[in-house]
Amino acid sequence: MSTSEVEISKSVLLDIAATTLEGIEGTEISSAPIKVGEVLRNQQGARKPRALKVTREGNDVTVDVGLNVDYGRNLVTVSQQAQREVCENIELMTGLKVRAVNVTVQGVCLPKGSAA
Repeated sequence: MSTSEVEISKSVLLDIAATTLEGIEGTEISSAPIKVGEVLRNQQGARKPRALKVTREGNDVTVDVGLNVDYGRNLVTVSQQAQREVCENIELMTGLKVRAVNVTVQGVCLPKGSAA
């Protein structure tokens, strides 16, 4: 009987985190700051860089995310919900251990459909 190994790519971890965060009402992932070299490299119509980073060391995962939160929402409650849900989903779907989910609220925005 041979031991088989399953490799989980970093893009899968990013997709799990992004999909989880998109499901949290009143939040959106912030745009990442872009350096000149990145703009030139990504001229092929690639997706806009987002403030979402996943670092993996062995079976430990760390997620760093920048969020924009709708005006009027409790920033602490929304951040804690994001931390809890990202941690649960990554651990449930991959079996990896999430060491930390670091949330930075980078902006507050009017909810979609609100008059300015």
